[in-house]
Amino acid sequence: MAAPGEPGADADLLLASASPRRAELLALLGVRFRVVPADLDETPLPGEAPAAYVARLALAKARAVASATGTRLPVLGADTTVSIGERVFGKPGSEAEAVAMLGELSGRTHLVCTAIALVQGGHAAHAVITTAVTFRELTAAQCRAYWRSGEPADKAGGYALQGLGGVFVTRIDGSPSAVIGLPLAETYTLLREFDVAMGLTDA
Repeated sequence: MAAPGEPGADADLLLASASPRRAELLALLGVRFRVVPADLDETPLPGEAPAAYVARLALAKARAVASATGTRLPVLGADTTVSIGERVFGKPGSEAEAVAMLGELSGRTHLVCTAIALVQGGHAAHAVITTAVTFRELTAAQCRAYWRSGEPADKAGGYALQGLGGVFVTRIDGSPSAVIGLPLAETYTLLREFDVAMGLTDA
């Protein structure tokens, strides 16, 4: 299997994401792929619902990479966001923003929406997975210490379930891998639809 991010003519898929978490999860499925990140404006549209927002971005990322590379291979795009109600929580840009964001998630249940999209030629398909995540009560000091760990800076909602941020989570209703960034079950189904070779077979 081609290593994530390593160029190779034997790749069966392009991953339109720079996220190392997504690359690690996709590698678990035994897919030969190359990482070709998409550079897009990720600003939500006015009044855009979280599920619609991530679906739009996942498709846009896949289409942008397909167009830029001219590839005949399937291109996988993905996007994840955290929300309470219709409010979308992006990636914190400062300690103050991270502390405020985590403070709003403290002691509450929020939704994590992850969209995956596959594009190949004129064929496109996508899925949106919503997972409910409940946080325990956090103190401002804990939030500040967490920010200083360096983990929250590039994470939607300001935390990483697979890292130190997992200590904040008391309950997950849905897909843990979707919270991390790539829902394994749904990605497997979509890859089979496009006949992408994987390590798991029906044999």
